[in-house]
Amino acid sequence: MGEPVSRTDLRHVFEFYRAMGLDEVPLGAGVEVKKEKTKTQTNTQKKQEKRKMSAGEKAAALEKLYHEALEGCTGCKLSAGRTNIVFGEGNPSARIMFIGEAPGAEEDKQGRPFVGRAGQLLTNLIIKLGMKREDVFIANIVKCRPEGNRDPEEDEVSACLPFLKKQIGIIAPEAIIALGRVSAQTLLCTEVQISKLRGRFANFEGIPFMPTYHPSYLLRNPKDKILTWQDALQVLELLGLKAP
Repeated sequence: MGEPVSRTDLRHVFEFYRAMGLDEVPLGAGVEVKKEKTKTQTNTQKKQEKRKMSAGEKAAALEKLYHEALEGCTGCKLSAGRTNIVFGEGNPSARIMFIGEAPGAEEDKQGRPFVGRAGQLLTNLIIKLGMKREDVFIANIVKCRPEGNRDPEEDEVSACLPFLKKQIGIIAPEAIIALGRVSAQTLLCTEVQISKLRGRFANFEGIPFMPTYHPSYLLRNPKDKILTWQDALQVLELLGLKAP
């Protein structure tokens, strides 16, 4: 039997026999169909391989990413005013990854994500879901604090986003919860309002993606805490988990 051929080559074979006046390929023509891998299949296989990595291997990969690619970064103007790079923290094999917008003043001071008032609210949510901060992974779109806690600008996001995507690739979470407008709009490449995005699953590179409100917004609008709780419960259900 001949070497396997792609679907494109097979089409050429059919065209040849059609030109010869034949409506069917003769038996024994020696053609074996080779299925071409789609991009989706390739991405899925890569994610499965990442999930097979041990927690230690993932932790080492994250540490390597920080030291070889991010430590001392001057890729955008935010580097000039930072105290610390806020890389992110948590379980390198986390099933759920929370992604916020940017570090605030306290995060910049400590070098840790979500440790201020908004961070306490996020921690409470995680506990209410039956987990600890150490069970999930928490990161932001940008790793350095924008002055005055303004929204990160387009060039700042562009400089930092590759690092976040590499983190996601290493951790390979089973679900992502995007905290707030900037996180959701950036990763979904959309300008749709967070109020219209939240509560419905989207897809980020094959990973179920749930947009919800940012804890800072919930501090100002406590009545909407129930909505974020409902969004988080959908993620638990997707993973086959239940809140205590």
